[in-house]
Amino acid sequence: MAEQPVGHQEPWRSLGDKVVMVTGASSGIGREFCVDLAKAGCRVIAAAHRTDLLQSLCDQINRFSSSSHSTPIADDPAVIAIAVELDVSADGLAIEASVQKAWNAFGRIDVLINNAGLRGNVRSIFDTSEEEWNYTLKTNLTGAWLVSKFVCIRMRDVKLGGSIINISSAVGLPRGLLPGAAAYVVSKTGLNVLTKVLALELGEHKIKVNSISPEIFKSEITEKLMQMDWFGTVVKRVVPLKDLGTTDPALTSLVRYLIHDSSKYVTGNIFIVDAGATLPGIPIFSSL
Repeated sequence: MAEQPVGHQEPWRSLGDKVVMVTGASSGIGREFCVDLAKAGCRVIAAAHRTDLLQSLCDQINRFSSSSHSTPIADDPAVIAIAVELDVSADGLAIEASVQKAWNAFGRIDVLINNAGLRGNVRSIFDTSEEEWNYTLKTNLTGAWLVSKFVCIRMRDVKLGGSIINISSAVGLPRGLLPGAAAYVVSKTGLNVLTKVLALELGEHKIKVNSISPEIFKSEITEKLMQMDWFGTVVKRVVPLKDLGTTDPALTSLVRYLIHDSSKYVTGNIFIVDAGATLPGIPIFSSL
């Protein structure tokens, strides 16, 4: 059998002119998502509360766009990335105002990637304050719900369908629960359940909803941990694939797939991207 061209094997390499809103876009994997999706032909709405970092990201993407596209893909052919200030821990009125601004940027939103979130401190339930608990859940869970709600209201009204991708965590899985991070674990477990409930409710509007649960990937949150002398040794001993991978392509390729029409019948799923790290039977004591 003749080998198929790469484009046939991976049709999601090009995503046309999909309009994608990414929360938590100012740094880490959110920033990487924005850059990768722009390269795939998407128009990107980068949303976060650190507007200075957002603007530098959009400038980077738009410079790339102006040098690589010969035909207009927005009102200004050089602009395919727009920065929108968004604080997912704010109240509903503020979040809806940010969503409306995002919607107005390109006249629609085809895809929402709920990536904004925080890890919080590692401490026992005895030492976790009510304020920290509430703030973590408000940021990681309530914020994702509110952004989804206001985006999906608009998706429903224009009757074009859409895709919601929630960036969760392997610690939100029953097989990946982590002691010392109760608020974070509960928020990510809740996000996975929210994914399934939204998939049930939004299917009639042709809006698919999926969640990605990654293990540790290089980001601002994990950078210091991954620099520890012992970290590489532990990974090689306890992770079946012996490597945790990088955001690109481990996560970016999955995000592209979930945006592309190839996944039009894929909804309500939790995609685990952890190199097997949370599989039952992992020899945790072999790292000692």
